[in-house]
Amino acid sequence: MASKRPAPLLQDSQLSLFDVEPEITPAEPGAPRSRRELWLGQHRIGYELKRARRRSIGFVVGPQGLRVSAPRWVPIGEIERALHHKGDWILRKLVEQRERQQRIQASRIEWLDGGRLPYLGEPLTLVLAPAEREIVWDAATRQLRLPLPAGASAEQIRDLSQSWLQARAKEDFLPRCRLFAEKLGVSMTSLRLSSAQTRWGSASADGSIRLNWRLIHFAPAIIDYVVAHELAHLREMNHSPAFWDTVRSVLPDFERSREALREESIVVQ
Repeated sequence: MASKRPAPLLQDSQLSLFDVEPEITPAEPGAPRSRRELWLGQHRIGYELKRARRRSIGFVVGPQGLRVSAPRWVPIGEIERALHHKGDWILRKLVEQRERQQRIQASRIEWLDGGRLPYLGEPLTLVLAPAEREIVWDAATRQLRLPLPAGASAEQIRDLSQSWLQARAKEDFLPRCRLFAEKLGVSMTSLRLSSAQTRWGSASADGSIRLNWRLIHFAPAIIDYVVAHELAHLREMNHSPAFWDTVRSVLPDFERSREALREESIVVQ
């Protein structure tokens, strides 16, 4: 008698708090892939199917759409039943991904004279100012005056602007870290800036903190949340109820900033 194979377990691919987009596991060399379609309610959904050596059916919704990984021995009918079972989750994630891509496109910065970008949650305007000897920040008009000629390239404008933003990030983040470290009763040994494409911050057991410099684009309340979140990890290296109680002890309404952060995207330009 043939042995009965175990029924596959369904797995959701969910974004962790500071992941900007879902991780896509590289395909095994030679792993078969195919493009398929099915109806989920009134929606015709295309997806990529990858056959792999695994014990469960997994779903990932990313910029390329829906990807499904399944054991080699699971028939298509069972895969489609799993897709229907998770249909609401899949449709919701596809909508969220589409909206996120739209936000990314809308947030792309044009590195030119008159270009605008967010700084601490409010727009600033880039101004080429050949007569200036150094970068000048005019807070009254929210103009960042760059000592560049009128014909400066986009790369020159980007590099100079980002250099200024990174310097402001270090100046802004350090006092926030010291404040929340004191409130939480933890010791921060160092603060470094990160240029990570998929994380807003990280904490190590030795007390070192890394924060993505691009947080300087966002409102102070969002920066406070990320700072408090990472410093809270110096007391709780997990996301247990005790961890969230620790965050809440210094930011009682942290959920509002957490939701706002989930709507943001790191745009690497």
